[in-house]
Amino acid sequence: MPQRILVVEDELPIAEIVRYNLENEGFEVMIVGDGKEAIAKTYEWQPDLLLLDIMLPSLDGISVCKELRRDLPIPIIMLTAKGSESDIVNGLSAGADDYITKPFSVRVLIARVHAFLRRSVQYGTAQSKEPMVFDSLHLDAELYEVRKNGVKVDLTLREYELLKHLALNPGKVYTREELLEQVWGYEQAGGDGRTVDVTVRRLREKIEDDPSQPKFVETRRGVGYYFASHI
Repeated sequence: MPQRILVVEDELPIAEIVRYNLENEGFEVMIVGDGKEAIAKTYEWQPDLLLLDIMLPSLDGISVCKELRRDLPIPIIMLTAKGSESDIVNGLSAGADDYITKPFSVRVLIARVHAFLRRSVQYGTAQSKEPMVFDSLHLDAELYEVRKNGVKVDLTLREYELLKHLALNPGKVYTREELLEQVWGYEQAGGDGRTVDVTVRRLREKIEDDPSQPKFVETRRGVGYYFASHI
């Protein structure tokens, strides 16, 4: 069965170009142009990935993303004409896994989609299935679940993959570029280091007692991030 992609875009010419190219790649594609309809169709159609524009009628993409993130770990890539730092951070902070700024290269878009869906398939096939316990943090690779002090922590796919990747290699410092390649799967699809920074920030807000003084996911200034080996 082909993988499903929901394209949420109110500019029909752009949506049709995206659909044409994705269908040529073998995906099943549905287009919706309204924020509220996007939420309804996501639950009804259960796509494997969302391409979500920020500027939408009835409900903007940020609000759509926040609503879906309450229940669903589905990969979400934002499509936006806005390229400022604040717009990017707002989209990622709402729960999007990454963003692409308009006008975008169709080749890059297709590469990003393949990378995300490839990582989603690998999500449940990682080498280690053994539970990992670090002080108050418990990662259960069989259930794809994280608990802190016994309470389940709701993580997105990318947040979970990032945490698990770092935890499997405690003390090893990864640059943003390495994490984009190894966690996001962007060998040839590019990517912005800000995506990593915001995902780390979101992850810390969920698993750290004090996100400003993390004890799990730490920063090596000027280099990147690592999981504390002293836990």
